[in-house]
Amino acid sequence: MVSDGQLVVKFGNILAKHCLDQRCSTELLRATENTQSISSQLGIVARVKAVTGESKASSELLLSNVQNLIQAVQHVLRAAEAACVKGLGKPSADPEAEEVAAFCQQWREKLTQHRAKEALNSDRDELGLRKTRGAKAEPTLMYPVQEQPPQSRNTPKHPSPRKGHTVMDRHL
Repeated sequence: MVSDGQLVVKFGNILAKHCLDQRCSTELLRATENTQSISSQLGIVARVKAVTGESKASSELLLSNVQNLIQAVQHVLRAAEAACVKGLGKPSADPEAEEVAAFCQQWREKLTQHRAKEALNSDRDELGLRKTRGAKAEPTLMYPVQEQPPQSRNTPKHPSPRKGHTVMDRHL
């Protein structure tokens, strides 16, 4: 998870450099700095937990840091979406920057196509309001992440993954 957080930070920093809108760029940089900090904290907590062994307090701290990292990554992705919509400048000769720009351009094209299709095929009710049933969600840079309700005392703290699934499948 820590290395994935670092990849999101790198993605956000590249986008922030090429964002044409200063406010979006600033917000994206702020979000990436927060994600960087939380990712580093998670790495430290994980190393300490590995040395000290299993304890309820360290497990809760580790879980809390993972949840904070997920929220921080979501913030970066929302800011990245805003930056893509506002527009990006030409990427530098750096292959990573070109790859990020191409990825964002593809997403933006999908979003534009989706919005055009919705405008042409929008179902309206008798008041002229758009019906929400059956409408497809707009493309997003984030996978749908379901918020986990707080765990009660009766639910197990560490459910075992089903065969063929890993813990990461539940978070990504």
